[in-house]
Amino acid sequence: MNVLTEDQVMLAESMRAVLTKKSDVRAAMESPDRYDRSLWTYLCEQIGVGGLTITEDHGGSAGSLTDAAVVAEEMGRMLVPSPLLGSSGLAATLVAATTDADAQARLLPAIADGTTIVSVCIADDRGSWVGGSVGVRAQEGDGWSLTGSSHYVLDAAAADTFVVAATTDAGVALFELGAHAPGVAVTDGGTMDPTRPLYVVTFEAASARHVACDDPSTALQRATTWATVLLAAEQVGAAARCLDLTVDYTLSRSQFGRPLASFQALAHRMADLHVLVRSARAAAFSAAEAVARSGDGVAEASIAKVWCSDAFTAVAAECVQLHGGMAITWEHDMQLYFKRAHSSAYLFGSPREHVASLAESAGLVGGLPPS
Repeated sequence: MNVLTEDQVMLAESMRAVLTKKSDVRAAMESPDRYDRSLWTYLCEQIGVGGLTITEDHGGSAGSLTDAAVVAEEMGRMLVPSPLLGSSGLAATLVAATTDADAQARLLPAIADGTTIVSVCIADDRGSWVGGSVGVRAQEGDGWSLTGSSHYVLDAAAADTFVVAATTDAGVALFELGAHAPGVAVTDGGTMDPTRPLYVVTFEAASARHVACDDPSTALQRATTWATVLLAAEQVGAAARCLDLTVDYTLSRSQFGRPLASFQALAHRMADLHVLVRSARAAAFSAAEAVARSGDGVAEASIAKVWCSDAFTAVAAECVQLHGGMAITWEHDMQLYFKRAHSSAYLFGSPREHVASLAESAGLVGGLPPS
């Protein structure tokens, strides 16, 4: 099991204290932006959440991916809707991986202080993140224009800026444009998880600025790898909270004159869930360390995504059963965790896609058979 540093433990404790006091997932879900802007501003100003992994010369604290994973785990515990994964994770890493100094100077400090939300458009309607499937085409004439649709986009409703992966005659390239520019339309993607809406962003001859990047495919892979690790850590936090809520419930609810938790059959089920959560946490934080150590960590991120997705899905389903029918009522938060578990399992590639990628990288020709 990976051991956090003293500073990382303090960071986790600070995050948990703030979120326990200030986060309200229900209110955030119903807000126009679908997240709590005041809470996000507070986290950026007081804890530096927005710029944890952004360099100091761009207004960040130059922290590690493990630092960001600590924050993601605590955000996951409380199901906090926020731009952490999309703007501070995916977008900041992508912009930092380019060679465009102007874009970095313009976007990274604003991401770090929380004043700007940058949303990344990559996936097409198939939702394939592994390999970076692109559904937008860029045409060069009197400047660049974008046409097409990007699916499963994070933070699009609240975004100030889009960074878009688009195909050109020379291959994939990156582009930047304002979220409210002419020719840009954002629609709800209709996902099952109300705590993390995903959007479809459509471009109709929308003017865009080319973002200089020596190797866009590598930059996209790096960004999605970092975001995948953050998502895995978030899944761990959410799974742990599911288990905590269930343990508390079974200790307080009695049947046949004794607490539910005292029945051996239920205690063993919860012990198994505890093992799942602990092993998932090890996978997530091992992946964070591997990415920081090698600068790559694609395989470790895929392993973490598979393990943490399966663990969170299993824990959420079991906890719903242990709560009984009340867990699927709208008033109870357990159904929100269950929905987050299934939605997050497919973000940045499904477990099956990641297993297929691992199989291919290991030389197992053909990967997995079609489902």
